[in-house]
Amino acid sequence: MKTGLVLEGGAMRGLFTAGVLDVLMENNIDFDGAVGVSAGACFGINYKSHQIGRTIRYNMRYCQDKRYGSWSSYLKSGNVFDAEFCYHELPLKKDPFDINASKENKMPFYVVASNVETGQAAYRRIDDVTHTELEWIRASAAIPLVSDIVNIEGLKLLDGGVADSIPLHFMETKGYEKNVVILTQPRDYRKEKNRFMPLLKRKYHDYPLYLKALENRHIHYNKTLDDIKEKEKTGELFVIAPPHSLHISAMQNKPRELVRVYEEGRIAANNALKSLKTFMGSH
Repeated sequence: MKTGLVLEGGAMRGLFTAGVLDVLMENNIDFDGAVGVSAGACFGINYKSHQIGRTIRYNMRYCQDKRYGSWSSYLKSGNVFDAEFCYHELPLKKDPFDINASKENKMPFYVVASNVETGQAAYRRIDDVTHTELEWIRASAAIPLVSDIVNIEGLKLLDGGVADSIPLHFMETKGYEKNVVILTQPRDYRKEKNRFMPLLKRKYHDYPLYLKALENRHIHYNKTLDDIKEKEKTGELFVIAPPHSLHISAMQNKPRELVRVYEEGRIAANNALKSLKTFMGSH
């Protein structure tokens, strides 16, 4: 059976995922394939390059840089996370992504974005770190209302979490029969209807199918959680989730809060490690 890794998004909640992934890398736990959404894509790509500690390192280094998540960045560029700095300068110059290690690792890594014209998920395998592939990662994490639509390869894209928040079904259709899902909300969390729909309708009135996806996101998300719960019971998949709400904002810039969430991920991973190794070894 092929093993898959599914990484939910959640902006700075993704540092929980970063903590989990570092523990998995430290223990040489590998997968046959992986998929990340939003922060799961941004931080998860380091799993492919096996760069332990990179995510928390650059978050600590740049969390108070105005280009790395601020309203001043939004007013200047139309993006709360400056597109050029966060998705090109940082990974290529400031704290370089290990392109060679990523290429040597043959594990497929997919990212998910939402097509604003169709309202459907768009998936892209990341094999290199070209400008286009970095733009796909940016699109996966482009938060509606506070990010420009990302135009790539003839597509108009935004946050992958709208169309496919937890892409377990995608991995199953790709033939990954035993999956590990890393959530950034506790198991008993249930998403509610988007309270920003009036603003979203005003901004995206030209994209009715995308608005429909935004309106129904909580329904699909909660159905996916129900599916995950049932499959976890039967041993078909393995879940690592925070035991309680992480209580961290999307633009949190206090280093101690970033470390707190990262450490919670490490603790959760270490607590699950023995059971995870058994699950992984049973395929």
